[in-house]
Amino acid sequence: MQKKMEKEVLLKLTELGREIYRQIDRGEYPKVRIPNRSTSNIVFDEKINQLILGPDVIEKSSSNIKQIRSLAQLLWVASFAKKLVEEKKSSTLRDLFYHSLNYEIRFKKQIESNEAVTDLEALLMEPREAFNIFPKERASIFGRLTIEFTTPESHKGIRTDLSSNPDGMMIGLSVAHAEFISCKADKVFVIEKNAVFRRFIEERVHDRFNAILIDTAGQAPRLARLLIRRLSIELGLPVYVLTDADPWGMHIAMVIIKGSANAAHLKDLTTPNAKWIGLWATDIRRFNLPSFPLTKLDEKRIEVLEEDPRYKEFEWQAELQEFKKMKRRAELESFSTHGLSAIVDKYLPKKLKMISEM
Repeated sequence: MQKKMEKEVLLKLTELGREIYRQIDRGEYPKVRIPNRSTSNIVFDEKINQLILGPDVIEKSSSNIKQIRSLAQLLWVASFAKKLVEEKKSSTLRDLFYHSLNYEIRFKKQIESNEAVTDLEALLMEPREAFNIFPKERASIFGRLTIEFTTPESHKGIRTDLSSNPDGMMIGLSVAHAEFISCKADKVFVIEKNAVFRRFIEERVHDRFNAILIDTAGQAPRLARLLIRRLSIELGLPVYVLTDADPWGMHIAMVIIKGSANAAHLKDLTTPNAKWIGLWATDIRRFNLPSFPLTKLDEKRIEVLEEDPRYKEFEWQAELQEFKKMKRRAELESFSTHGLSAIVDKYLPKKLKMISEM
């Protein structure tokens, strides 16, 4: 499967280069047409239940003096990506930025090189991970799941139990694409906060609730979202997302469930059947949790989410209205006021029961 993916990506990269050469050979100014990634061209697809790009495209042409530099940078990134795949090497987004300094197409800042990578993704409809280009890994997984690595070449065929590392295993490409060998869990808990992830390991939630634990360390990185989707679809495991009780936590859950605007050009990263089980705004009173006033930024974020088509269902709107009414927010760690193990002993059983009855 991995070799097939590599072959398909190389074909796309090679064809991009050939098309540029054909244009030059015909005496034309080389150009590319890229799907427009602006918010005006992002729509919610009801059929697949996620954000996608609309039909609009933008053209980058060397005939436009203002676009020559960005076109050259895009083509350099494509050349760099092709070399990575061919040589079976990898690069972080930061590595790519510094490596570009050796060439005349220098990026002024990393945000500029990151944009070029995303343009290449949109142009070829392939994720940057397919080009062996990665952001810094920060998500982790822990639980009774045995995997077999399929990549890189040096680790193919090696098996590991994801409960063997007490700190959890980082979710990089090798873990995200590994083959599932055996699984003793019957559910997945996706957790926004590392402190709570560690608390769950200490309280043996993986055994007590027969669960796989995933720490997203904030907004879930793409490889973590891919792995969550695989656990849901390939193993049929229900996924429960736990975040802080604020609009930012809500959105962390929503991105896992219905996708993000930043990755609207990519599919197969969402888990539509995942459930956000809290912290809800209504949990603040239900569990008598210490809370803090919403900031002006929080309130503006709530207004944005109210108009977002992903939040149209009653349950999401009800929680948004509760935030507006209470004007309070709370963190997952707030359960520690009731005891260090309260989130495991009191909260999880009640919320799982509530979800099952909804």
